[in-house]
Amino acid sequence: MKIRSIFFYEWKHFARSPFKVVALLLFVLAAGYGLHNGASLYHDQMAEIDRIEQTIDENRQEYLTYYDEGKPGPENAPWINLAEPFWAVWFNYIYHFKTPSPALVYSMGQAEQYGFYKRETCWASPYDADMTQEIANPERLQTGTLDFSFALLFLLPLLLLTLLYNIKSMEAEQGFLPLIEVQAASKNTWLLSRVIFYLGLLAVLIVGLLLYGAMLTGVFSAEGGAFGQTLLFSFFYLLFWSVIYYLILRSGKSILGNTLKMVGIWLVIAFILPAAVLQWISIEKPANLMTDLIDAKRDKSQEIYDLPDSVFRAKVDALFPEIPTSPVAQDSTRIATAYSDCYSALINELMKSSIVPIEADNELKNELVRSSYWLSPITFFQNRFNTIAQTHYENYQIYRNEIQAMIDKQIRTMVSDTWNDTKIDKQKYLDYHTSLKTN
Repeated sequence: MKIRSIFFYEWKHFARSPFKVVALLLFVLAAGYGLHNGASLYHDQMAEIDRIEQTIDENRQEYLTYYDEGKPGPENAPWINLAEPFWAVWFNYIYHFKTPSPALVYSMGQAEQYGFYKRETCWASPYDADMTQEIANPERLQTGTLDFSFALLFLLPLLLLTLLYNIKSMEAEQGFLPLIEVQAASKNTWLLSRVIFYLGLLAVLIVGLLLYGAMLTGVFSAEGGAFGQTLLFSFFYLLFWSVIYYLILRSGKSILGNTLKMVGIWLVIAFILPAAVLQWISIEKPANLMTDLIDAKRDKSQEIYDLPDSVFRAKVDALFPEIPTSPVAQDSTRIATAYSDCYSALINELMKSSIVPIEADNELKNELVRSSYWLSPITFFQNRFNTIAQTHYENYQIYRNEIQAMIDKQIRTMVSDTWNDTKIDKQKYLDYHTSLKTN
């Protein structure tokens, strides 16, 4: 029996099975719904970024008028002097955005849990309340977010199970296998050909869904060939399950037995193993309660304000050794005011030191996750899809690092210009906007 004939026979078998056709349609609906969820989140984030940028421009234009009119600042806030670096930096409204990748349509990952925009100020931190801390990726698998990757990882194996469960076993129960052995080169070739038919059918379906998702957000414009990478790992994932089910069918002899084995394997791989890995990681590395950060924000920051002037100034001088030789340092009437603008610098250093153990714990936890890929392959594929869509934990860690670098730069610029007695005019105000937007 030629492979083409086997494919034709299997197509007729599939078309005459309402149960399999409905299962296929339900998967398409679920995957399509997941694609629309991802596309909706992408467009919502892009629209929010556009809205914030428009608001920033409006606010900046308001403060530019004070320079044009020769005013130090708003009349109802006489303490604001835009000629001073501190106020010019503060009212520049510097934001840092994590612009979503168009590939977000395929995998939402941590995009719903993390902030994607942050106003940079001398008092900001990458672990502020608007930058929610996220847990490790295996824990995200349990939340049930219905995006395309969820449909692919959890529902595709069920669809493949539905399409394959009665192959060979039905013929064996009805006594047709001897006839098949006469017509086909071998039972294994016949079985493999039928499995390959459904493998090809689902591969075509995945390509169609990925192309549809690409049209929703323009994935082909994404960096790193997101479409090709998603397609490649989707095929690997489909092949992974096809091989498992083929081996079960090859050794099985009854529909019920094959179905129970397939369902059991799916439960083990999709739920039991990730849950076991999650429990192991939770025991090995419990969630960091960020008590050091909380203490730094609540208590240790106040201790900096309570430091004696001599101690405080010594700490500032150690952080910025150029201060003692700066122009303002030679003017005793202005030293106190200049030092008062440096509180944020010491608090920033305090916050950074408090963040170090938190990020170390997170890295150790994620290292445990990576080491468990051989035991929980579904976690590997989930993280690959998240990485391609730039919604992985590490993508947001990079974003937090960028935020911290921009905060550091803003503080250094503000302190340097303050002590060097830099007068801020309209052009310098605009220069701040350009230079402080990058780390």
